[in-house]
Amino acid sequence: MDNMAVVGNILRRKYLHIILPLFIGSTLAYLDRLNIAYAALTMNKALGFSAEVFGMGAGILFLGYIIFEVPGSLIAEKWSPRKWIARIMITWGIACSLMAFIHTETQFYIVRFLIGAAEASFYPVCYAVVIPRWFSPKERPMAISIMLTSLLVSSIIGSPVAGVLLGASWLGFQGWQMLFLLEGIIAFVFGLIVSFWLADWPKEVHWLTQEEKTALAEQFEQEIALKNSARKYTVWEALHDKEVLRLSLTYFLWITGFWGFGFWMPTVLKSVSGWSNASIGWLIVIPMALALIGFVINGKSSSRTGEKRWHVAVPMFTGAVGMGLAPFVTNPFVSFLLVCITAIGVYVGMGVWWTYPTSFLSGPAAAGAVGLINSVGNLGGWVGPYLVGFVKTQTGSFTWAYLVLALSLTAAGLLILTLRKELPTSDTRIPLGPKTRKQSGTIPH
Repeated sequence: MDNMAVVGNILRRKYLHIILPLFIGSTLAYLDRLNIAYAALTMNKALGFSAEVFGMGAGILFLGYIIFEVPGSLIAEKWSPRKWIARIMITWGIACSLMAFIHTETQFYIVRFLIGAAEASFYPVCYAVVIPRWFSPKERPMAISIMLTSLLVSSIIGSPVAGVLLGASWLGFQGWQMLFLLEGIIAFVFGLIVSFWLADWPKEVHWLTQEEKTALAEQFEQEIALKNSARKYTVWEALHDKEVLRLSLTYFLWITGFWGFGFWMPTVLKSVSGWSNASIGWLIVIPMALALIGFVINGKSSSRTGEKRWHVAVPMFTGAVGMGLAPFVTNPFVSFLLVCITAIGVYVGMGVWWTYPTSFLSGPAAAGAVGLINSVGNLGGWVGPYLVGFVKTQTGSFTWAYLVLALSLTAAGLLILTLRKELPTSDTRIPLGPKTRKQSGTIPH
């Protein structure tokens, strides 16, 4: 077997045993956000919730993230990311199921907070703890992009299912209640599965040879040594590093637009078009499929060229254009076209984005920093949906809210371009051939 075939074979096994379980977990995590957006089409009327109440409840999930994101990331890094991810999925499955039994605004807020608290640190653990132990810096943009296509796959699968379930009832449960019960049960079961499927370190698995395990361990150790030779960060130093704080602000602006669009998009599209819930559920497959294709292309391009900033900024500007034009369109088909443009913009840079912190941080510092970036960003997940709901309640229109979200995405894109072009990192690789050989290098400033 030639060198390229050896590398490709190892990479396929890493995708199967590491990326696939993370992909499934991420799909289930995102289904929660998707389900609340579609549940709003019938839940709000059934429970008497205003747009402002829904916006607050949808966004308060991220308060749980903010409080528990950094501590959870540090616990996973020091203890066991496999066991921590299993714990996350089991507890959020239980919390999600409770959504089927809410009746009041207060219950809505409490359960949504509990879901966020249970799910907190899932993504930072994936980005900063699990994936760096298995994939070289060169491989990470593509690996994370493939994992995060789960965001689109969950929409492609979940949107039609949600549209159908909303019109159904079973054992006294309405469609919106069935959405939460189904998701909660699946998350709970998969939490049990992932505790056996995933592994913390290469040395623990049976699907690598001893030589391959050694090579992966050396790859990881060499990368950490190279980063530490440039600068060794403590957790505290990483949490108040200027670059980390800039990443946090950028992600806040991005996620404000991302979730403002994501939570309200089905409702806005229905108000413009008058189409049925089922029709909207099926139509949303189209922008999500387009974004999925863009996700893979963008991740592959960044892995090939090593460039990060423009691979994230250009999608941000694209999303801002779609969001900014949306309030001025009354034709439902043009509105749907802008939904497609916005979806491509807010999604496709995500995989490349999350390789940035681990290009100069590792270990607890990386886990803490990614937790901080994600928690500050997810504050935007509260601000965006609440802003849209508040403006709609006060003005009767989504116009000003969407314009603010477009400005938020534009500002995020501009901030991304102020990040350092390149950061010191290693590019160690799996040994090519019958004996262990290491290749190393740096990406210059």
